[in-house]
Amino acid sequence: MDNYLYQEFNRSIYRKTLENGLKVQLMPMAEFNKTYAIMTTDFGSIDNHFVPYQQEEPVQVPDGVAHFLEHKLFEKKDHDAFDLFGKLGADSNAFTSFTQTSYLFSTTSHLRENLDILLDFVQDPYFTDETVQKEQGIIGQEIQMYNDDPSWRLYLGMLGNLYPHDPMHIDIAGTVDSISKITPKILFDCYRTFYQPSNMNLLLVGKLDPAETMGWIEDNQAKKEFAPQEKPRRFFELNDPSGHDVIPFRSLTMDVNRPKAMVGIRGLKTFDDGHERLKYKLAVDLLLDLLLDDTSDNYLRLYDQGIIDDSFGYNFDMTRAFHFAYISTNTNQREKFADEVMAILDNADEEIDRAADHFEGIKRAEIGRLISLLDSPEAIGNRYAGDLFAGANLMDEIRMMKELQLADLHQAAKDFVNPAGMSVYQIVSQHQ
Repeated sequence: MDNYLYQEFNRSIYRKTLENGLKVQLMPMAEFNKTYAIMTTDFGSIDNHFVPYQQEEPVQVPDGVAHFLEHKLFEKKDHDAFDLFGKLGADSNAFTSFTQTSYLFSTTSHLRENLDILLDFVQDPYFTDETVQKEQGIIGQEIQMYNDDPSWRLYLGMLGNLYPHDPMHIDIAGTVDSISKITPKILFDCYRTFYQPSNMNLLLVGKLDPAETMGWIEDNQAKKEFAPQEKPRRFFELNDPSGHDVIPFRSLTMDVNRPKAMVGIRGLKTFDDGHERLKYKLAVDLLLDLLLDDTSDNYLRLYDQGIIDDSFGYNFDMTRAFHFAYISTNTNQREKFADEVMAILDNADEEIDRAADHFEGIKRAEIGRLISLLDSPEAIGNRYAGDLFAGANLMDEIRMMKELQLADLHQAAKDFVNPAGMSVYQIVSQHQ
């Protein structure tokens, strides 16, 4: 077991890849009473075209199958994993994104028992026609509920603008029609292909003894037989890597009291190195903060003019396959909002120089926020539950953030901000 010491943070990361390929990371926090565990597979909603395990011909599975599989893994023939966690006083949950699925629990006691529950239910699939049919109704209601949520429709509409011919424009949960086509065989094919231990990782943060905990994990895995490892063969490619398929503008009429507007930016840069990807992400995050956070001149000007309000926000999302940013607000000046935000982005170089005096303050504030996350096992686990950044963790992120210079923001603006990759989506009130 390798031990990586981060002396300035008084933290260590213990890492080991087991014989079955499962990658394990342990981060002890002796001053905590809680332990957070998260197990992640490199399989998300966009991974719907692949060659099933030990087969030769590719298949296309229905949209929403990764999310559906997440729901179904908790349910077994004679029990539900949620109930087992509950009896031991642990909180458990799961979530699916575009590129990964994670299963998690937090506990202050019975760590070994809860860890066994997590490993056992994730590694023991149980699907029948009856249980699949039941879940189709449950998830169908969930999909319809989100269809009535204006904020979700705004976000999904923007993805439809940025990636009109790629699976990202489809709800992670799929559609009512697509999930109706899911069968136990499809679930088993996906499970065998993507839930191999070698395509998964396990991260524990909080109160734990590294040697003891690693021993528990190895004991659990040694009792099971696993099929030979086979790297998943997936066929995800962007329809148009150049971004020329971006739709500049769309709108949707809904029953809202106040219109919503969003500006999206599709990134085109590709990465082969996880640490390079992380540096790029941090630079773009800092760029958006410098241009748009609530202490910036741009924010104060737009707020004073009534173009934005307290609903204003922005975010940068990065996955192994694509990345994008979005900036949104509730506003009665939809066109003005879009024009102003795109002008700020178009002139990012000049805006960076204009705000240069605030750079160190913005960077210190972000470093402070990241350091505060070191007190949250959940934040550490959720942030780095996967292989997106080549094994980097929150301490690596803080180190890298400290090294960023103004020139890195200029480079990020050059790499990320492309007028052809910008788009606007609006939710318009039907009462106007």
